[in-house]
Amino acid sequence: MAWRYCYKYVLPFTALVTMECVNVGLNTVFKAATMKGMSYHVFMVYAYAIAALVLLPAPFFSLRSRVLPPLSFTIMCKIGLLGLIGSTSQIMGFTGINLSSPALSSAISNLTPAFTFILAIMFRMEKIALKRASSKAKVLGTIISITGAFVVTLYRGPLVFLESAPSMSMQQPLHSSKSNWLFGAPNSAKSNWVIGAIFLTTEYVLVPFWYIVQAQIMKEYPSELTVVFFYNLCVSFIAAIVGLFTERDSSAWRIRPDIALASILCTGLFGSCLNNTVHTWALRLKGPVYVVMFKPLSIAIAVAMGVTFLGDTLYLGSLIGATIISVGFYTLMWGKAKEEIGEDCVEDNLDSTPSNKVPLLPTYIKEQL
Repeated sequence: MAWRYCYKYVLPFTALVTMECVNVGLNTVFKAATMKGMSYHVFMVYAYAIAALVLLPAPFFSLRSRVLPPLSFTIMCKIGLLGLIGSTSQIMGFTGINLSSPALSSAISNLTPAFTFILAIMFRMEKIALKRASSKAKVLGTIISITGAFVVTLYRGPLVFLESAPSMSMQQPLHSSKSNWLFGAPNSAKSNWVIGAIFLTTEYVLVPFWYIVQAQIMKEYPSELTVVFFYNLCVSFIAAIVGLFTERDSSAWRIRPDIALASILCTGLFGSCLNNTVHTWALRLKGPVYVVMFKPLSIAIAVAMGVTFLGDTLYLGSLIGATIISVGFYTLMWGKAKEEIGEDCVEDNLDSTPSNKVPLLPTYIKEQL
């Protein structure tokens, strides 16, 4: 009983919180690498190729499994669709981070629970009953989250915090090319704020589709490592095709042993490989809405890392918008938790009912005899 509780509740919570911390760290390292001149198209090709290489043995074990269904053409097509959605969202996201900052990405990522909830209702993966408090909370949280996203995108506000002391050896080139929106930017780069926000918003509109498609695939083929392997392979292949058109300079494909190589290796191992595997496992266990509930945790982490390692500045509009989004997120999470508690109580009652009725049968037989 204790192991079942840990596996169903404690382990997914701990794993997803850890992955949010890892994601923000990877975004920060990626931002630093692009400021050193690394192409994010080349970055995607190499990072996802490394992840696919690490997971290469997974399909061979799956094919020998007697429990899993055969890897049919339909499932492969769905994985291909997943790769197309994932590669498009990643390109949008890396472009947005390149034009803005990891913290802006973390703030706008809080839209994901709201969009995922809407799509889950459309695909009948979530139930809605407006007479229940849990359903009202989920709807209200969705509306508040979207409102906060508009505030983050459209309102800048006065300066709150400015990092004046460089904390990294690469700080000087970072300051010379820095153009972020959530923490602010030089006057010459203000046009990049909204553009970066639009790219990031597009990414986090596509991410819920990724979760929904992934959840459907896991119902048909519940093998996380195999699905993630083929997904990484598809993304690397699509990114390579796009990169051949966008990066025609051969020097851009040569990676130097500096922050660029560290970013590719870390993202390939801990992002494309570990993070995707954990999220896929959690999707199968808890569903898409639960998985995306942990996005607001990344805001505080991104703020700390951005100020500490990238020398970013913080503006009031970003704090207000992020706070509104977080309130909406936790309202949605409260509604989801209340709904799950109600479902668990119903299951417990159903499980306990037969046990209460079992002794009646022997008593009845004894009386007849």
